[in-house]
Amino acid sequence: MYRRGYSTRRQGKSSRSFSSRPGKHPRRTEKALNPARFVNKAVAVGEEAAYVVKHGFCDFKIDQQLVGAVAVKGYEVPTPIQDQVIPYIMDGRDVVGIADTGTGKTAAFLLPLIDKILRNRRERVLIIAPTRELAFQIDDEFKSFVREMKLFSVCCVGGMNINRQMSELRRSYNLIVGTPGRLKDLMGRKMIDLSKFNTVVLDEADRMFDMGFIGDTRRILGEMPKNRHTLFFSATISHEIEGLIREFTKDPIRISVKTRDTSKNVEQDIVKIGLGRTKLDVLDELLKKDGFDKVLVFGRTKYGVEKISRALICMGFRADSIHGNKNNSQRKRALGMFKESRIQVLVATDVAARGLDIDSVSHVINYDPPATYDDYIHRIGRTGRLDKRGTALTFIE
Repeated sequence: MYRRGYSTRRQGKSSRSFSSRPGKHPRRTEKALNPARFVNKAVAVGEEAAYVVKHGFCDFKIDQQLVGAVAVKGYEVPTPIQDQVIPYIMDGRDVVGIADTGTGKTAAFLLPLIDKILRNRRERVLIIAPTRELAFQIDDEFKSFVREMKLFSVCCVGGMNINRQMSELRRSYNLIVGTPGRLKDLMGRKMIDLSKFNTVVLDEADRMFDMGFIGDTRRILGEMPKNRHTLFFSATISHEIEGLIREFTKDPIRISVKTRDTSKNVEQDIVKIGLGRTKLDVLDELLKKDGFDKVLVFGRTKYGVEKISRALICMGFRADSIHGNKNNSQRKRALGMFKESRIQVLVATDVAARGLDIDSVSHVINYDPPATYDDYIHRIGRTGRLDKRGTALTFIE
């Protein structure tokens, strides 16, 4: 295990430390997190009973164009969350879907909702996401399914030109995906009439509460028809989100396919920073090892993340960063290069911890400890997705 290789006495902060220093953080509870929770063996194939899929995509009776689009994307059988949730969404039931991250939640709600639009092209769907990156990903997934179907979406997020989004909203569209703040701005400008939207999806709803968006989200839902189709999806559901679910859904079906807090495909361990060493020293050594091909490094602050990224570049690594001080084009470029494996390391704040589908991330490294265990679950969920194996390491001083 990695911690044995670096198991020495606890070390105070070195003057050379590149640890991103915490500012005031209302959710900062890492002192209460037992490091033992960051150690967990991956489950070998066959150690857990395999889920028996009950449906094929054709069994859902979705439009044949959509069946063809699913085949083109290489989806052979539904994932457990898709297998259980899609029939209820197609029946018009409100749904609360809870599943391990990386198990296909986005397609679980997009496929039946695209079918709904194909059956009635006047149908309008609103999807609310907590971050720009997740909104872009959902929008890209929608577009990949609906090629040649003449269905259109508008992505409404902050950090982009609002005038361009307003121009797109003046055209014909079937679906809006956006972040709460920008959706609220566009509502204030009378560019979005939510009385015409009968379907809403809240993806990663608990993150909206964490980021302070719950008020905006409540206002958005309050502008929609009371008789609407409401879907909540997340890997975790907090007590606060439970209140929102009770307030805005009608007799929802609850589907949970979580088998454990973290993916069984992720080998989890801690790395103790030894006497006279810094976290950057240890990160340098790890990144030079075989198998560290596509590494996502999480830091706590924007300043710290940028500092780590620049240090890695100076050390000769192909690296970039994502954080709130970067504009949208910079963030999209860094994420695109990482997805295409043109860089080895992406250093990020928790803006990259939720919902992002990045293929074949070999390692997640928590350079700074997460603020909460839920944050830890979402961070390490960027690796070990679907049936692939991954490794998560957490630095402990």
